[in-house]
Amino acid sequence: MTLPPLPQRLPAAVADAHVHIDMGTGRSHNALDLDKDQAEIESLLDLANEVNVTKLVNVGCEIPGARFAIEFAKRYPNVFAAVALHPNEAPRIAREKGIVAFQAALTEIAELATAEKCVAVGETGMDFFRTTELSDLKIQEESFRYHIDLAKRLDKTLMIHDRDSHQDILRVLDSEGIPKRVMMHCFSGDADFAKACLDRGFYLSFAGTVTFKNATNLREALSVTPQDRVLVETDAPFLTPDPHRGSPNASYMIGYTMRFMADHRGEDLTQLCDAVMNNTNRAFNLVN
Repeated sequence: MTLPPLPQRLPAAVADAHVHIDMGTGRSHNALDLDKDQAEIESLLDLANEVNVTKLVNVGCEIPGARFAIEFAKRYPNVFAAVALHPNEAPRIAREKGIVAFQAALTEIAELATAEKCVAVGETGMDFFRTTELSDLKIQEESFRYHIDLAKRLDKTLMIHDRDSHQDILRVLDSEGIPKRVMMHCFSGDADFAKACLDRGFYLSFAGTVTFKNATNLREALSVTPQDRVLVETDAPFLTPDPHRGSPNASYMIGYTMRFMADHRGEDLTQLCDAVMNNTNRAFNLVN
């Protein structure tokens, strides 16, 4: 698939707080192999560097992807890993392979998360769009609670996937106790939900969706988010920002999202880039 053109280079370095490099430019999960596809992987990293996207948090949210994320991060100094069972993956394993397999998968995630280059437990959370059966929802919540506890035990950032489940996300977090650092991946709520998250000390990460013409609620949420709580991500290969919505996404596309965010907030682009990088370092407990 042909990638969109590079945006203008950003005036200061930023980080992609959530990307799935193993999916390449839109193929299925785990399509890329670290050795066989090294040239393609390094091309994606080079494109990011060309536009001043200098750090990546690569997310593995099923077992093969989590293994990839850890090994990928070990090989490249400015790549970091997040691992978890995705909210839709957890019930799939339990339903298709049984509870023992589900518990074994959680155990492996816990082991992978101890890696030095693993900076977050995620993406975990709740998804009421794709998971709807009561038995599956119970497994989804059990998995979420497990990951919350894991993040606290390992002092890792909790990276949350929230789709159509805003209040239940807060309910579970409040009942379990909130980890030290929490990131709302691909924030999808309105200004009121943003305030509820900010009151709890969360970082809000905005993806290309904030540029979509129908995303009024996201732009209102962006407006109420203090500069020291804003993160940016691609969720590549998904959610390509306008003006290239529908094309493959990659980390370098953050340039489009960052410029949109700065314009919407009425902020200097360089200042916002610096803030986003500083926020990323704090959110994931990284050295500058």
